[in-house]
Amino acid sequence: MAFRQRHLLGIEQLAPDEITTLLDLSQHYAELNRGPDKHGDALAGMTQVNMFFENSTRTLASFEIAGLRLGADVMNMPMQASSIKKGETLIDTALTLNAMHPDLLVVRHPHSGAVNLLAEKVNCAVLNAGDGRHEHPTQGLLDALTIRRKKGRLHRLTVAICGDIAHSRVARSNIWLLGKMESRLRLVGPPTLIPSGAADWGVEVYHDMAEGLRGADVVMMLRLQKERMDGGFIPSEREYYHRYGLDAEKLSHAAPDAIVMHPGPMNRGVEIDGTIADDINRSVIQEQVEMGVAVRMAAMDLLAQNLRAARAA
Repeated sequence: MAFRQRHLLGIEQLAPDEITTLLDLSQHYAELNRGPDKHGDALAGMTQVNMFFENSTRTLASFEIAGLRLGADVMNMPMQASSIKKGETLIDTALTLNAMHPDLLVVRHPHSGAVNLLAEKVNCAVLNAGDGRHEHPTQGLLDALTIRRKKGRLHRLTVAICGDIAHSRVARSNIWLLGKMESRLRLVGPPTLIPSGAADWGVEVYHDMAEGLRGADVVMMLRLQKERMDGGFIPSEREYYHRYGLDAEKLSHAAPDAIVMHPGPMNRGVEIDGTIADDINRSVIQEQVEMGVAVRMAAMDLLAQNLRAARAA
């Protein structure tokens, strides 16, 4: 088994063989989830705690379903009513959790690095479900699985990641992952939404959709992270859609068999035209949601194996 991590905190620290191991096991779980018996026992006897300091629908639901299907005892901690709101520090929360002896801790947090801090303080495996602008590793993995299922490979593909790159942890995880798998990456968006120094990441940067999408095999649209913006990054949503929203005309510049992706939730008529989002021949957005459960099952399975081995040593 080529997976050596104690935690899953980001894609940056994963080797290509570890990514492949994760995706191969995810493929197994994707097939299992389409069958009549969706349950396994990889997490039997283990406790999974989900701590989401930010609102979430898809990610929280898929982690919960993944844990239950693998036989874990799953608890969602209501962070909006937690002791954190009463002044407790993140470290004190970690110490409290240690006393409960969880095995898997799934954390989403608005501050970059907070999940890494928790991982240093708890005696269990930690999975990053998104931290600030840093990373969202399981989203990157489910995107990669979706691409591999549709295209048959990850290497030597041209992938255009479009929109709000500056505030997107999804973009960062995909850039790390697809770069490690030798895809050609393009970042497309207005200058205000492309991070300074992005051209040094081994990617191509475009500010024109027609140029950025030309011949692309994968078009990945990103949500405008309005809750993370603190200034006038775009003149208006209407102007943004006119220049950077994906519609039929812009998509015509991509490869004829290009697939369209979006991590959700979508702002229709801002980032993407509704007709494109619902196009069953081009859009893989619903399959991304489906693959999220499979990827999170695989990640927790592999981490649980390593956790059991460490405890037995």
